[in-house]
Amino acid sequence: MRGSHGFTLLEIAIVLVIIGLLLSGVLKGQELITSARVRNLISQQDGVKAAFFGFEDRYRAVPGDYSQADSNINCGATACINGNGNGRIEAGTAGAIHEEILAWQHLSASRFVIDSYTMANSGVSVPDESNSARNFYSGIFLQLVFDNIWGPAGNAVSKHHLNTGGLVPVEIIAEVDRKIDDGKPYSGAFQFSPYARAGDVAPNPATCVSGSDWGISGGDSNCGGASLF
Repeated sequence: MRGSHGFTLLEIAIVLVIIGLLLSGVLKGQELITSARVRNLISQQDGVKAAFFGFEDRYRAVPGDYSQADSNINCGATACINGNGNGRIEAGTAGAIHEEILAWQHLSASRFVIDSYTMANSGVSVPDESNSARNFYSGIFLQLVFDNIWGPAGNAVSKHHLNTGGLVPVEIIAEVDRKIDDGKPYSGAFQFSPYARAGDVAPNPATCVSGSDWGISGGDSNCGGASLF
């Protein structure tokens, strides 16, 4: 009867090397995917900011707020909707027009962004796929607006900014911040943002931020940031 035998040390070593190579490949692949997602987020932020400033330079007004859009921008069969012309992209408070939605139509019709967006009428109040751009990472809607809903709680300073929207993992938002700004959630030109479309779950500063740093150890998958203009 032939005796059974176990693995030799050489065979075990070869198996361990193969497992190590496989794990290394998986981790490297995940790293490349993460890097690509970070680059896409940064590219999108830069593209919208360039569109904003290009529009401002051409029309001497900001998109969404432009009060002569019906005369100077071709929105197709129906004339463009005008903003109120006060120099701020306002989020439709007290029944006013939602200029933060209208901004995408102004940018689209003037060819500063590639995709087509249409605000059906002045009463539209909710971002959707027809009237607003989506975040490349999570599919959540972006918001281009003038308000103080960014940075630390109690912030009293209003600025134009681009919100990424939520459903972005904290480690991705933190990496974006490190690459384009100072890596801190409450300072610089890229900061934490709790913005969420009505009905969506808002990013939570208690889990997205830890002290003066991003709360990476918490692993929150619903965080967001704001690029300040």
